[in-house]
Amino acid sequence: MRKALRLSLALAIGLFLVDCESEPAEEPTNEPPADTVAAAPTISLADIAGTWDMRSVPVSGEDTTATVGQFVITPEEWTLMLPDRDPIPGVVTTSGDSVIVDSGPFESVRRDGAMVTTHAVYRLQGDRLVGTTIARYATTEADSVLELATEATRAQ
Repeated sequence: MRKALRLSLALAIGLFLVDCESEPAEEPTNEPPADTVAAAPTISLADIAGTWDMRSVPVSGEDTTATVGQFVITPEEWTLMLPDRDPIPGVVTTSGDSVIVDSGPFESVRRDGAMVTTHAVYRLQGDRLVGTTIARYATTEADSVLELATEATRAQ
């Protein structure tokens, strides 16, 4: 019985080794697989250059007051214009279909005397810029972060 078991094991190992040697390895290529999904469209500031009327509303909490202003966008720059504030330049990057904008610190229009920095991500949806803005206030209070839904349309 042991002899038959050893013979079967030796035969299985031999067949495995023969099979491994008979299949040549494929050469690696730089071509994407045929079933690869097409890449998402990319966006640039030139695609959205112009003046946009902006409205941001908190996504939670009792305060649903909108913050309004404008985005002034050129192929090279993004500027946030808020009432009674100096222009606020943004540091902009793009990734795929998203525009990422970091601004501040600047004096908040929502909280008197508080300084705020914002991080926002926008996507072009039809004729609107739609996204989320995260406001971080320079405070030690528990409510130092506010999430807002932001939407902008081209100014007339």
